[in-house]
Amino acid sequence: MAVNLKVWDVFKAMTVPTLNYVSCPDAGQGHRMAWWEWGDADAAHVVACVHGLARQGRDFDVLAQAFLRRAPGPLRVVCPDVVGRGKSDWLADPQGYVVPTYVSDMLHMLGALHQRAPIRTLDWVGTSMGGVIGMGVAGTPNLPLPAPVRRMVLNDVGPVIQWQAIARIGTYIGNTGRFDSVQQAADAMWAISASFGPHTPAEWLALSQHMVRPLPEGGFTIHYDPAIAVPFRTITEESAAQGQAALWQAYDNIKAETLVTRGAQSDLLSRETALEMTRRGPKARLVEFEGVGHAPTFVADNQVEAVASFLFEEQSEDEKPFGGTG
Repeated sequence: MAVNLKVWDVFKAMTVPTLNYVSCPDAGQGHRMAWWEWGDADAAHVVACVHGLARQGRDFDVLAQAFLRRAPGPLRVVCPDVVGRGKSDWLADPQGYVVPTYVSDMLHMLGALHQRAPIRTLDWVGTSMGGVIGMGVAGTPNLPLPAPVRRMVLNDVGPVIQWQAIARIGTYIGNTGRFDSVQQAADAMWAISASFGPHTPAEWLALSQHMVRPLPEGGFTIHYDPAIAVPFRTITEESAAQGQAALWQAYDNIKAETLVTRGAQSDLLSRETALEMTRRGPKARLVEFEGVGHAPTFVADNQVEAVASFLFEEQSEDEKPFGGTG
Protein backbone atom coordinates (compact mmCIF):
# COMPACT_ATOMS: atom_id res chain seq x y z
CA MET A 1 0.00 0.00 0.00
CA ALA A 2 1.38 3.38 -0.99
CA VAL A 3 2.07 5.80 1.87
CA ASN A 4 1.77 9.56 1.51
CA LEU A 5 5.17 10.59 2.86
CA LYS A 6 4.08 14.15 3.64
CA VAL A 7 1.18 12.89 5.75
CA TRP A 8 3.47 10.37 7.46
CA ASP A 9 6.06 13.05 8.21
CA VAL A 10 3.41 15.29 9.77
CA PHE A 11 2.00 12.39 11.83
CA LYS A 12 5.48 11.48 13.06
CA ALA A 13 6.20 15.10 13.96
CA MET A 14 3.06 15.13 16.12
CA THR A 15 4.40 12.30 18.28
CA VAL A 16 8.18 12.76 18.23
CA PRO A 17 9.98 16.12 17.92
CA THR A 18 13.04 16.65 15.74
CA LEU A 19 16.24 18.08 17.23
CA ASN A 20 17.78 21.07 15.44
CA TYR A 21 20.68 23.43 16.06
CA VAL A 22 21.54 27.02 15.20
CA SER A 23 24.93 28.71 15.53
CA CYS A 24 24.89 31.84 17.69
CA PRO A 25 27.59 34.44 18.36
CA ASP A 26 28.98 35.28 21.77
CA ALA A 27 32.06 36.95 23.24
CA GLY A 28 34.13 33.82 22.54
CA GLN A 29 34.04 31.32 19.69
CA GLY A 30 30.26 31.20 19.49
CA HIS A 31 27.90 28.40 20.55
CA ARG A 32 25.13 26.20 19.25
CA MET A 33 21.60 26.40 20.59
CA ALA A 34 19.36 23.38 20.23
CA TRP A 35 15.64 23.43 19.64
CA TRP A 36 12.97 20.75 19.45
CA GLU A 37 10.49 21.06 16.62
CA TRP A 38 7.00 19.61 16.41
CA GLY A 39 4.51 19.67 13.55
CA ASP A 40 4.83 20.85 9.96
CA ALA A 41 8.32 22.19 9.23
CA ASP A 42 6.89 24.32 6.41
CA ALA A 43 4.03 25.86 8.38
CA ALA A 44 3.77 29.64 8.30
CA HIS A 45 2.38 29.69 11.84
CA VAL A 46 5.07 29.21 14.52
CA VAL A 47 4.59 28.93 18.27
CA ALA A 48 7.80 29.31 20.28
CA CYS A 49 7.67 27.71 23.76
CA VAL A 50 10.54 28.79 26.03
CA HIS A 51 11.28 27.20 29.40
CA GLY A 52 12.32 28.39 32.82
CA LEU A 53 15.71 29.00 34.42
CA ALA A 54 16.95 25.43 34.99
CA ARG A 55 14.59 23.54 32.69
CA GLN A 56 14.70 22.57 28.98
CA GLY A 57 12.55 22.45 25.86
CA ARG A 58 11.03 19.00 26.38
CA ASP A 59 8.99 20.49 29.23
CA PHE A 60 6.46 21.40 26.55
CA ASP A 61 5.85 17.92 25.07
CA VAL A 62 2.26 17.72 26.31
CA LEU A 63 1.46 21.30 25.32
CA ALA A 64 3.04 21.00 21.86
CA GLN A 65 1.05 17.90 21.01
CA ALA A 66 -2.14 19.57 22.24
CA PHE A 67 -1.41 22.58 20.02
CA LEU A 68 -1.06 20.34 16.97
CA ARG A 69 -4.40 18.71 17.70
CA ARG A 70 -6.09 22.05 18.32
CA ALA A 71 -4.60 24.27 15.60
CA PRO A 72 -6.99 25.08 12.75
CA GLY A 73 -4.20 24.83 10.17
CA PRO A 74 -0.56 23.81 9.66
CA LEU A 75 1.59 24.60 12.69
CA ARG A 76 5.23 24.53 13.78
CA VAL A 77 5.93 24.38 17.52
CA VAL A 78 9.55 25.11 18.44
CA CYS A 79 10.89 24.50 21.95
CA PRO A 80 14.48 25.68 22.41
CA ASP A 81 16.93 24.43 24.97
CA VAL A 82 18.22 27.81 26.13
CA VAL A 83 22.03 27.84 25.99
CA GLY A 84 23.58 25.98 28.92
CA ARG A 85 20.59 23.65 29.16
CA GLY A 86 19.55 20.38 27.56
CA LYS A 87 21.22 19.67 24.23
CA SER A 88 22.60 23.21 23.79
CA ASP A 89 26.25 24.11 24.27
CA TRP A 90 27.62 25.42 27.54
CA LEU A 91 29.17 28.89 27.45
CA ALA A 92 32.87 29.33 28.08
CA ASP A 93 32.13 32.53 30.01
CA PRO A 94 29.32 32.05 32.54
CA GLN A 95 28.70 35.80 32.59
CA GLY A 96 27.02 35.24 29.23
CA TYR A 97 24.10 33.46 30.93
CA VAL A 98 21.93 36.57 30.86
CA VAL A 99 18.74 37.63 29.10
CA PRO A 100 20.39 39.69 26.30
CA THR A 101 22.27 36.54 25.21
CA TYR A 102 19.08 34.52 25.25
CA VAL A 103 17.15 37.14 23.24
CA SER A 104 19.92 37.21 20.64
CA ASP A 105 19.87 33.41 20.40
CA MET A 106 16.09 33.40 19.87
CA LEU A 107 16.46 35.89 17.03
CA HIS A 108 18.99 33.58 15.38
CA MET A 109 16.67 30.61 15.81
CA LEU A 110 13.70 32.51 14.38
CA GLY A 111 15.87 33.71 11.51
CA ALA A 112 16.87 30.13 10.69
CA LEU A 113 13.25 29.00 10.84
CA HIS A 114 12.15 31.87 8.61
CA GLN A 115 14.88 31.14 6.09
CA ARG A 116 13.74 27.54 5.80
CA ALA A 117 10.05 28.40 5.50
CA PRO A 118 8.66 31.95 5.87
CA ILE A 119 6.98 32.76 9.18
CA ARG A 120 3.75 34.72 8.78
CA THR A 121 2.28 34.25 12.27
CA LEU A 122 4.43 34.12 15.42
CA ASP A 123 3.18 33.30 18.92
CA TRP A 124 5.17 32.96 22.15
CA VAL A 125 4.69 30.88 25.29
CA GLY A 126 7.24 31.62 27.99
CA THR A 127 7.49 30.07 31.44
CA SER A 128 9.29 32.16 34.05
CA MET A 129 12.67 32.99 32.43
CA GLY A 130 11.14 32.13 29.05
CA GLY A 131 8.55 34.83 29.68
CA VAL A 132 11.25 37.38 30.52
CA ILE A 133 12.97 36.45 27.25
CA GLY A 134 9.61 36.87 25.52
CA MET A 135 9.21 40.36 26.97
CA GLY A 136 12.64 41.15 25.56
CA VAL A 137 11.74 39.77 22.14
CA ALA A 138 8.30 41.37 21.88
CA GLY A 139 9.00 44.52 23.90
CA THR A 140 12.25 45.74 22.36
CA PRO A 141 11.63 48.08 19.41
CA ASN A 142 13.15 47.40 15.98
CA LEU A 143 14.37 43.86 16.56
CA PRO A 144 14.76 41.90 13.29
CA LEU A 145 11.83 39.55 13.87
CA PRO A 146 10.50 37.64 10.85
CA ALA A 147 6.99 38.57 12.02
CA PRO A 148 5.69 40.52 15.01
CA VAL A 149 4.61 38.46 17.99
CA ARG A 150 0.85 38.08 17.58
CA ARG A 151 -0.12 36.41 20.87
CA MET A 152 2.00 35.94 23.97
CA VAL A 153 1.58 33.78 27.05
CA LEU A 154 3.57 34.85 30.11
CA ASN A 155 3.53 31.92 32.49
CA ASP A 156 3.93 32.94 36.12
CA VAL A 157 6.23 35.84 35.44
CA GLY A 158 6.01 39.59 35.08
CA PRO A 159 8.09 42.76 35.38
CA VAL A 160 8.24 42.43 39.18
CA ILE A 161 9.83 39.21 40.42
CA GLN A 162 9.40 38.71 44.14
CA TRP A 163 12.66 38.64 46.06
CA GLN A 164 11.66 35.66 48.20
CA ALA A 165 11.38 33.54 45.04
CA ILE A 166 14.82 34.65 43.85
CA ALA A 167 16.24 33.74 47.26
CA ARG A 168 14.49 30.36 47.21
CA ILE A 169 15.78 29.49 43.74
CA GLY A 170 19.25 30.57 44.80
CA THR A 171 19.33 27.83 47.41
CA TYR A 172 19.43 25.09 44.77
CA ILE A 173 20.37 26.55 41.38
CA GLY A 174 23.72 25.16 40.23
CA ASN A 175 23.56 22.08 42.46
CA THR A 176 23.13 19.46 39.74
CA GLY A 177 24.04 16.52 42.00
CA ARG A 178 24.73 12.86 41.22
CA PHE A 179 22.08 10.14 41.26
CA ASP A 180 22.03 6.40 40.86
CA SER A 181 18.93 6.36 38.65
CA VAL A 182 16.61 8.62 36.70
CA GLN A 183 13.91 7.94 39.29
CA GLN A 184 16.21 9.06 42.09
CA ALA A 185 16.95 12.27 40.17
CA ALA A 186 13.22 12.78 39.57
CA ASP A 187 12.54 12.38 43.28
CA ALA A 188 15.21 14.95 44.12
CA MET A 189 13.76 17.42 41.61
CA TRP A 190 10.29 16.90 43.05
CA ALA A 191 11.61 17.86 46.49
CA ILE A 192 12.41 21.35 45.17
CA SER A 193 9.54 21.56 42.66
CA ALA A 194 6.45 20.71 44.68
CA SER A 195 5.16 24.23 43.95
CA PHE A 196 4.63 23.10 40.33
CA GLY A 197 1.37 21.62 41.58
CA PRO A 198 -0.10 18.10 41.64
CA HIS A 199 1.31 15.57 39.15
CA THR A 200 0.94 11.83 38.92
CA PRO A 201 4.18 9.83 39.29
CA ALA A 202 4.06 9.10 35.54
CA GLU A 203 3.60 12.78 34.66
CA TRP A 204 6.49 13.83 36.88
CA LEU A 205 8.80 11.13 35.52
CA ALA A 206 7.95 12.25 31.97
CA LEU A 207 8.84 15.83 32.90
CA SER A 208 12.04 14.67 34.62
CA GLN A 209 13.56 12.20 32.18
CA HIS A 210 14.78 14.88 29.75
CA MET A 211 16.23 16.84 32.68
CA VAL A 212 18.78 14.08 33.38
CA ARG A 213 21.96 13.04 31.60
CA PRO A 214 24.25 10.06 32.26
CA LEU A 215 27.72 10.64 33.68
CA PRO A 216 30.78 9.00 32.07
CA GLU A 217 31.71 7.40 35.39
CA GLY A 218 28.19 6.08 35.91
CA GLY A 219 25.11 7.50 37.48
CA PHE A 220 23.19 10.59 36.40
CA THR A 221 23.13 14.35 36.92
CA ILE A 222 20.75 17.19 36.16
CA HIS A 223 21.20 18.32 32.57
CA TYR A 224 22.29 21.95 32.74
CA ASP A 225 25.54 23.84 33.20
CA PRO A 226 26.01 24.54 36.92
CA ALA A 227 27.59 27.85 35.90
CA ILE A 228 24.17 29.30 35.01
CA ALA A 229 24.12 30.05 38.74
CA VAL A 230 27.11 32.42 38.51
CA PRO A 231 25.29 35.55 37.22
CA PHE A 232 22.12 34.56 39.06
CA ARG A 233 23.92 34.69 42.39
CA THR A 234 25.10 38.25 41.74
CA ILE A 235 21.49 39.46 41.92
CA THR A 236 20.75 41.47 45.04
CA GLU A 237 17.43 42.70 46.34
CA GLU A 238 18.47 46.20 45.30
CA SER A 239 19.52 45.23 41.76
CA ALA A 240 16.34 43.21 41.31
CA ALA A 241 14.28 46.26 42.25
CA GLN A 242 16.28 48.44 39.87
CA GLY A 243 15.63 46.02 37.01
CA GLN A 244 11.88 46.37 37.37
CA ALA A 245 11.76 49.68 35.50
CA ALA A 246 13.39 48.16 32.40
CA LEU A 247 11.07 45.16 32.51
CA TRP A 248 7.99 47.36 32.85
CA GLN A 249 9.20 49.40 29.89
CA ALA A 250 9.55 46.24 27.80
CA TYR A 251 6.15 45.00 28.96
CA ASP A 252 4.50 48.33 28.12
CA ASN A 253 5.99 48.12 24.61
CA ILE A 254 4.37 44.75 23.86
CA LYS A 255 1.83 44.94 21.05
CA ALA A 256 0.89 41.26 21.13
CA GLU A 257 -2.38 40.15 22.65
CA THR A 258 -1.21 38.77 25.99
CA LEU A 259 -2.33 36.14 28.48
CA VAL A 260 -0.81 35.91 31.95
CA THR A 261 -1.11 32.50 33.58
CA ARG A 262 -0.38 32.39 37.29
CA GLY A 263 -0.17 29.74 39.95
CA ALA A 264 -2.55 31.05 42.59
CA GLN A 265 0.05 30.24 45.27
CA SER A 266 3.01 31.62 43.29
CA ASP A 267 5.81 33.21 45.30
CA LEU A 268 7.40 34.69 42.16
CA LEU A 269 4.55 36.56 40.47
CA SER A 270 2.37 38.35 43.01
CA ARG A 271 -1.32 38.80 42.36
CA GLU A 272 -0.77 42.55 42.65
CA THR A 273 1.72 42.50 39.77
CA ALA A 274 -0.48 40.20 37.71
CA LEU A 275 -3.44 42.54 38.12
CA GLU A 276 -1.28 45.53 37.17
CA MET A 277 -0.36 43.65 33.98
CA THR A 278 -4.06 43.57 33.10
CA ARG A 279 -4.25 47.36 33.39
CA ARG A 280 -1.19 48.55 31.48
CA GLY A 281 0.84 47.76 28.36
CA PRO A 282 -0.96 45.06 26.37
CA LYS A 283 -3.65 44.83 29.11
CA ALA A 284 -3.23 41.09 29.51
CA ARG A 285 -5.95 38.63 30.30
CA LEU A 286 -5.28 36.77 33.57
CA VAL A 287 -5.94 33.11 34.38
CA GLU A 288 -4.99 31.67 37.77
CA PHE A 289 -4.70 27.98 38.68
CA GLU A 290 -5.61 26.94 42.20
CA GLY A 291 -3.35 24.50 44.02
CA VAL A 292 -0.31 25.59 41.99
CA GLY A 293 2.63 27.84 42.88
CA HIS A 294 5.58 28.66 40.67
CA ALA A 295 5.11 27.59 37.98
CA PRO A 296 2.27 25.83 36.11
CA THR A 297 3.74 23.06 33.91
CA PHE A 298 0.98 22.97 31.26
CA VAL A 299 0.44 19.26 31.78
CA ALA A 300 -2.94 19.42 33.55
CA ASP A 301 -5.91 19.55 31.18
CA ASN A 302 -7.25 22.87 32.47
CA GLN A 303 -3.85 24.53 32.03
CA VAL A 304 -3.44 23.19 28.49
CA GLU A 305 -6.96 24.29 27.60
CA ALA A 306 -6.39 27.83 28.90
CA VAL A 307 -3.34 28.32 26.67
CA ALA A 308 -4.64 26.50 23.59
CA SER A 309 -7.98 28.31 23.61
CA PHE A 310 -6.18 31.66 23.89
CA LEU A 311 -3.82 30.93 20.99
CA PHE A 312 -6.33 29.33 18.65
CA GLU A 313 -9.57 31.16 19.33
CA GLU A 314 -11.16 32.58 16.18
CA GLN A 315 -8.79 34.96 14.41
CA SER A 316 -9.65 38.15 12.61
CA GLU A 317 -8.99 38.27 8.87
CA ASP A 318 -5.82 40.33 9.27
CA GLU A 319 -4.41 37.70 11.65
CA LYS A 320 -4.87 34.81 9.26
CA PRO A 321 -1.73 33.85 7.28
CA PHE A 322 -2.37 33.97 3.54
CA GLY A 323 -5.95 35.06 4.33
CA GLY A 324 -6.84 31.55 5.57
CA THR A 325 -6.84 29.85 8.91
CA GLY A 326 -3.59 29.32 10.72
